Amino acid sequence: MKSGFIGLGAMGAPMARYLHAKGLLTAVGNRTQSKADALASELGVRAARSAANFADCDVVVLCVSLDADVLENVAALAEVLKPGAVVIDHSTVAVETARRCAALLAPHDIGFLDAPVSGGVEGARNGKLSVMVGGEAEVVERVQSIIECYAARITHMGATGAGQATKAVNQVIVAGINEAVCEGLALAEKLGLAPEKLLPTLMAGAASSWFLDKRGATMLRDEFAPGFKCAHMLKDLRIVAGIARDSGLRMSTVEQALADYAELIERGQGEADTSALITLKRDG
Repeated sequence: MKSGFIGLGAMGAPMARYLHAKGLLTAVGNRTQSKADALASELGVRAARSAANFADCDVVVLCVSLDADVLENVAALAEVLKPGAVVIDHSTVAVETARRCAALLAPHDIGFLDAPVSGGVEGARNGKLSVMVGGEAEVVERVQSIIECYAARITHMGATGAGQATKAVNQVIVAGINEAVCEGLALAEKLGLAPEKLLPTLMAGAASSWFLDKRGATMLRDEFAPGFKCAHMLKDLRIVAGIARDSGLRMSTVEQALADYAELIERGQGEADTSALITLKRDG
């Protein structure tokens, strides 16, 4: 299969490289053209300048930031992809956005999968992402070999929108863990506990988590190079809050996380890693 990849950020670029390593990558595109040009030159593939440059692709993979970006790309691809092609969206967007994308592509006989990912930049770089997929089972099976290039686990969650619904649940849990870990480590600093003893002790017991393992040491050193940006977390949590309202649920953890990440962005830390949350917890 020929595949194209749109969205070459911290997650997308390594995912595209895994497709190239398997001989499956034909074209790359990005809102900032220079990024597409640079990666295309490095890998010896086509740098797309419009949707038309993906017309010969059997599969086009998206990994962009906003719902509007996904809808814009899907609308453009609907006009150029051949019948039987598939668009896989690894972005995190609203359930309704996923359904709108599928509706845009269906009249052209183009398949669509909403397939958000979890695992962070490390998961993308290591080809070990967890992919939660919504869409038709036959379409999932058809593009399995594409997603397998960068995934440790692929789970078909159900019909269109089920992937994004699963990602919303994922982000509720991630946000809660972030809050707890940052509060706990802020307390540890106040109590004067040695990080080199504290972190392995916590990781050996019930307090262990991906966030504590991957971000504990760096946040205690005030290092917040982005793996997952505060601005992206706020965007995701706003999606979750909308789903919670529609479901009639009150989620106090999400409410707190929304307030905290909004404050971090007001402080100019929108581009920092989500572990910058500890700076708020230290302030008391």
